[in-house]
Amino acid sequence: MLKSLKLTAAALALGMTSSMAWAADYTMRLSHQFPPTHPTAQAMEQFAKDVDAATDGKVEVQVYGAAQLFKPNQHHSAVAGGQIESAIILSMQWGSTIPEMSLSMIPYLMSSPAKQEAFIGSEAAKILDKKMEQKGVKNIGWLVDTNDLIVTSSNHLLDTPESYKDVKIRGLNKQFDQGLIALGAVPVTMPGSEAYQALQTGIVDAGITAIQAAYSRKYYEVQKYGAASAIVVVFDNLVVNPKWWDGLPQDIQQAIQGAVDKAVDNSIIRYEGVNEKDMQHLAENGMEVVALTPEQIEPIKAIMQPAIIAEFLKGTGKDGQALIDMVEAL
Repeated sequence: MLKSLKLTAAALALGMTSSMAWAADYTMRLSHQFPPTHPTAQAMEQFAKDVDAATDGKVEVQVYGAAQLFKPNQHHSAVAGGQIESAIILSMQWGSTIPEMSLSMIPYLMSSPAKQEAFIGSEAAKILDKKMEQKGVKNIGWLVDTNDLIVTSSNHLLDTPESYKDVKIRGLNKQFDQGLIALGAVPVTMPGSEAYQALQTGIVDAGITAIQAAYSRKYYEVQKYGAASAIVVVFDNLVVNPKWWDGLPQDIQQAIQGAVDKAVDNSIIRYEGVNEKDMQHLAENGMEVVALTPEQIEPIKAIMQPAIIAEFLKGTGKDGQALIDMVEAL
């Protein structure tokens, strides 16, 4: 642990030295967990360029990707405590700290392009912004990470409620897993890094992940079938330290916010359903994959959604119900 902290301190010091070399008036160190090929990682690199251009070099955004400074579960405390100016926190990573942030993980509630776009800047989003601010960070951007999931299997296609019965499946989190249980499946909790081996060795029969992730993690080597749909939305929230932000001149704040807004707009998924190119990559490697039709989705939604909403409301109560009502009205 001490060695890790020393390395982090050294990296931050190097960043500050770099900032002085560029003679920028302000430095915005930004940490995230994504590899360079991830869309949000690429968006943050472009964001850094846009901020530099919009501020005439007065602000240098130093991007630290691939969790090289802080692990995902350290980002909240690092930004709130002022160890770093900004970070990307996935909406589903807040857990019990802000249970309302699991709103977008309710199946088929807000995964359509129209709902995504309407949610950003909505009253519901502002309420969640306030929740984050109460936890010591200011959210300045709702970037869309993904809105699809593919349910993979080694035995048969999981495309009906009945097909889930007694299937051992890698779950996502406590809330989402209630929907899998309602379908008759047996979710098994494990980190994503262990999923491939668990599928390979038969510890679980089925997995759940984003379509792009299923390809990059080579699920096609250990799974035969996949059923995909636009089921949930994962947001990448760009949060900043409030004290640092409030200390910036208004024109600098506006320039940074403008660059964030551009990144958010570019992240919104414009197509309905799932990305056929992503599906094709899996098919070309031997998997039998299908995109669920609205008729196939409806009976699955009818079972999963009530169970997951019930779990969501256990942690959020009336506030959670109000958020659901707001999103349904968008």
